[in-house]
Amino acid sequence: MNTQTLSSDDTVSSDNAKTQAIPLGQKIAFGVGMLANQMFPAALGVFMVILVQSLGMSPILWGFIFFLPKLVDALTDPLMGYISDRTNSRWGKRRPFVFIGAVIAGISYIAMWQLSAENGEMYNFWYFLGWSVVFFLGMTIFSVPYVAMGYEMSSDYHERTRLMAVAQWIGQLAWVIAPWFWIILYDPNWFDSPTEGARTLSIYVGVTCTLLAIVPAVFCHSEDTTKLDEVNTRATVAETFKELFRGIAITLRNKPFQRICTATFFIFNAYNCVAGFAFFIIVYYLFGGDTVAAWWWPAFFGSGSAICTLIVVIPIVNWMAQNIGKQKAFLISQSVSLLGYGMFWWTFSPSNPWLMFLPLPFFAFGIGGLFTIMMSMTADICDLDELHTHERREGLFGAIYWWMVKFGAAFAGLLTGFIMSFVGFDQSVTVQTEEALNGLRAAFILVPATGTLVGIWAMWNYDLNEESVSAIRSELDARQNAG
Repeated sequence: MNTQTLSSDDTVSSDNAKTQAIPLGQKIAFGVGMLANQMFPAALGVFMVILVQSLGMSPILWGFIFFLPKLVDALTDPLMGYISDRTNSRWGKRRPFVFIGAVIAGISYIAMWQLSAENGEMYNFWYFLGWSVVFFLGMTIFSVPYVAMGYEMSSDYHERTRLMAVAQWIGQLAWVIAPWFWIILYDPNWFDSPTEGARTLSIYVGVTCTLLAIVPAVFCHSEDTTKLDEVNTRATVAETFKELFRGIAITLRNKPFQRICTATFFIFNAYNCVAGFAFFIIVYYLFGGDTVAAWWWPAFFGSGSAICTLIVVIPIVNWMAQNIGKQKAFLISQSVSLLGYGMFWWTFSPSNPWLMFLPLPFFAFGIGGLFTIMMSMTADICDLDELHTHERREGLFGAIYWWMVKFGAAFAGLLTGFIMSFVGFDQSVTVQTEEALNGLRAAFILVPATGTLVGIWAMWNYDLNEESVSAIRSELDARQNAG
């Protein structure tokens, strides 16, 4: 069914919309889970620098450490979504997995940072790789049902955006806090070495994130699903995977979903490919490899971007989405981010490091606008899918959406290592060549800008708007009442 054929006259009543309002406490509880969901990768990104700079791991091995665990993670996401969609328990479909996944992720995060330079490069590589796989499996068990939980919390078009805005606002605190781990790790007043700092600080991060991650499992409302229709728990492995692949095929045929997956894949993963370059550009280009002189600047850069997202991007994007529509809000926010990317060529200035902060209010619209809008759009698409298929697949939609993110991030991580090697970055020396530094600066701008342009192209004709979503919701309500 073409979404544009739905009449705006079929919108749900205001009274019905009000019944879909999510209590503030529930929004905050869900948002606390997002803080954990963001803090784990934010802290991981900071800590990963240690593998190259303190443990002497080659950029190629570093790239494989990004690639392989995330590849495993991406491949397990659809299966986790399928399982959670078909789980019947007194605690609901999602909450048990959110709790279990949080615990696994927290324990494995601590374990994988118990490294030492004395162990040798290859030992550290295989040790870290093994625990990374366990960590990302834990994140899959946690994050896929967690995201699906958010899709189920309201059927109202704008309430979904408000929920995701609150969640993203709380989640952004992770990106405000995490960059300061750089200072703690490299401050000799705290630890004798960054490696020792990682071993100790990982314990605090792992325990704190675990406690945050279990909040939605404990406090977010979820109905007892044991009273719903029985699922086929006696299906063979072959039957299970046949049904899984059928669901994936149906999900991927959804045209609006194809658009948001394509946009997210290119925007987020192009950005993710070069996100770690900021540290190396600041330390080696602005401060000539002097980590003491540069020690607080990477933290301020990372926190500054997150603060801009908190106080500027999310409120503006939320306002735009409710007043001019989600698609237009997306296009405008990504266009603004292009301006920010371009400015960095001139504002990364060794003579005046403060200039690096000028592009941040524009730069932050890229990722900040992306996830605030796209997660809300995915919830709308779940309704469209139910209208066509008579099935609810929040878990599978959430899994495939994040599969696109993670699968791309796996290759982005691998590409990161190859870009650093290609431009001539040498982790064994303090002073890098001019060619290597200019290569990193160019990649930091061109790669995410290219991904953003592809994302804008993918979303240019996205047609699932407020009127069509309201009409879909009305048809679903009428079908339910008739049944």
